[in-house]
Amino acid sequence: MDKIKIGVITTSDRASQGIYEDISGVAIMDTMKEYLLNECEYEYRCIPDEQSIIESTIVELCRDKKCDLVVTTGGTGPAKRDVTTEATERVCQKLLPGFGELMRSVSLQYVPTAILSRQTAGICNDSLVINLPGKPKSIRECLDAVFPAVPYCIDLIGGGYMETNEEVIKTFRPKEK
Repeated sequence: MDKIKIGVITTSDRASQGIYEDISGVAIMDTMKEYLLNECEYEYRCIPDEQSIIESTIVELCRDKKCDLVVTTGGTGPAKRDVTTEATERVCQKLLPGFGELMRSVSLQYVPTAILSRQTAGICNDSLVINLPGKPKSIRECLDAVFPAVPYCIDLIGGGYMETNEEVIKTFRPKEK
């Protein structure tokens, strides 16, 4: 079974300064531990809401650390300091807007403010990058919605073969002809 490398980036001025604990990044790692049967290695970063820092961190995890998957949390709203989406779009060679569309659709079932979210996803080098919201409950709702397509996407871009716990999350890979 392939070892999977997962980058987790929390973008938060206050959490990066230690003003409060980063529970969102932990929620991502906890969810991945439930989803995946593979041994996982995590590259975790908690950084401020600065576009240049977000960009360089995404590139570091994708190009230098060779993560199969990089998941960000925070910085996807309309506030001035919310620049994770711009950073992601700037460093990705291909965008996958269906991820954001589905996450917003799912979140709208819970809160009308989901229309303010600007989550997206894309391919940076050989890694899938997914932007998630900042609240742990929303992180899980969004991951539950999009993760069924993640292992196949990682297959298509040449990453490690993800094996999932089918009792927790059902993924989809097209049948071979």
